[in-house]
Amino acid sequence: MCRPYQTSPPPIMSPPAAVSPPQHAAELATPASKLAVKGVNSNKTTTTIDDMLGQWDTFRFAPIRESQVSRAMTRRYFQDLDTYAESDIVIIGAGSCGLSAAYVLGKTRPDLKIAIIEASVSPGGGAWLGGQLFSAMVMRKPADAFLREVGVPYEDEGNYVVVKHAALFTSTIMSKVLAMPNIKLFNATCVEDLITRQALDEGEGVRITGVVTNWTLVSMHHDDQSCMDPNTINAPLVISTTGHDGPMGAFSVKRLVSMQRIEKLGGMRGLDMNTAEDAIVKGTREIVPGLIVGGMELSEVDGANRMGPTFGAMALSGLKAAEEALKVWDIRAKQTAQ
Repeated sequence: MCRPYQTSPPPIMSPPAAVSPPQHAAELATPASKLAVKGVNSNKTTTTIDDMLGQWDTFRFAPIRESQVSRAMTRRYFQDLDTYAESDIVIIGAGSCGLSAAYVLGKTRPDLKIAIIEASVSPGGGAWLGGQLFSAMVMRKPADAFLREVGVPYEDEGNYVVVKHAALFTSTIMSKVLAMPNIKLFNATCVEDLITRQALDEGEGVRITGVVTNWTLVSMHHDDQSCMDPNTINAPLVISTTGHDGPMGAFSVKRLVSMQRIEKLGGMRGLDMNTAEDAIVKGTREIVPGLIVGGMELSEVDGANRMGPTFGAMALSGLKAAEEALKVWDIRAKQTAQ
């Protein structure tokens, strides 16, 4: 029997010990936090790096059973799937734009549940390297303000700044986002479709109320395997940052065209940094009710220029997407509850 729709799922409670699966005797050993490395200051309950150095002949890890590893991973993951099946905001794409949006939203509204869906195994999009596999990241001012906000050092070159390696930016913001208790990243997972409802205002067509998800590897094999149905996440608001057109790029806006919600895409124009970056930040907005588009995906809608290996617009488009989301979230949440 279907459960009635809920805008806020009941809190997840830890199951009582009585309903836990039977444990093997080996799993009832002393907790790992009380174990010391054998032969290394065995009277201490907390081992330091200095304790281990020079003691490798007697070194041993704390004992563990393989099933404990499996349960530690799966228990948490399926609890996350349950918790975030009803989210407040879903962000599609964990590139520099999506991560920047998540950072601002998570910091500003710690009460909101934010799910990030990333198709790749490794989040970060194109921001692990600069252009043509060169490592430095260039950001035009005033995007340096965001680098100072998240604590990424840079060299000031006048009108632009240079981060010594793009991975320093990506790993820094990712670590801050993933440390936030109200944000969950589901990577190696792709969005296969958008959940829609009829718009409440006449003439608006449909509104977006969530995403349809699947393992990325499953999605890649729909043509050569039998039907593999997807999963779903409901949310009053979706922020799409899937990048410019490609195998999985510009996904949401291409889907809007196929569902006849917008007539056609403008198509990304040639490279013009000065025009492109301003246009992307200024154009970041709610395209249809419930769907905000940012980053290079927006260039496919508006026919904006390509920007190439400069990343300021990606970060600031994320900030603008978060700002736009906060403007309309209460409205969309109320509509979803109706």
